[in-house]
Amino acid sequence: MEQTSQLVTKEMTMGEIIEKYPYAADVMASYGLHCTGCHVNLFESLENGIRGHGLPEEQIAALVNAINEAIRKNGSLPVAQEEKPLSLTTAAVNKLRSVLEQQNRKDYGIRIQVIPGGCSGYMYSMDFEKKPANDDDTLDFSGVKIFVDKNSQKLLGGMKVDYVETLQGAGFKFDNPNAKASCGCGKSFH
Repeated sequence: MEQTSQLVTKEMTMGEIIEKYPYAADVMASYGLHCTGCHVNLFESLENGIRGHGLPEEQIAALVNAINEAIRKNGSLPVAQEEKPLSLTTAAVNKLRSVLEQQNRKDYGIRIQVIPGGCSGYMYSMDFEKKPANDDDTLDFSGVKIFVDKNSQKLLGGMKVDYVETLQGAGFKFDNPNAKASCGCGKSFH
């Protein structure tokens, strides 16, 4: 049986903790650490984050215990995995195919991933990719290949990607059932 009492320690970076256990961001926020999307969280230990925000020393052990308790309750995968981690509307597939052709990248795929950042904690990222990485799932949508890494899948389960054109502009819209909150631009979520 795996020992879960020390899965998270005060020496781990906030980014490392959130990557493994995304729901830990909620626990951190409940202790006053609302900067889980900050670029510094990739380098700053949980202990230094608490100290840097002027929180009392006793909060360190309490927060570590609260995160580990959440892990015991929720397990290591907070998002129920579906057959495909995401879906694309016909409009999104057509736009991606068009962009691949315009950029002379017909033999490329599109990487969709979640990265730490933005004003809400995580950001969606889309980019051209020649071939998948070893830990990627490759999804095929009418000939458009989508690459999704294992860590991103934890946060994308059930997400729908659409392409919309409005009077205010055009772009990809992400409808993620796992997002508890998002910023006004729709590119960042918590």
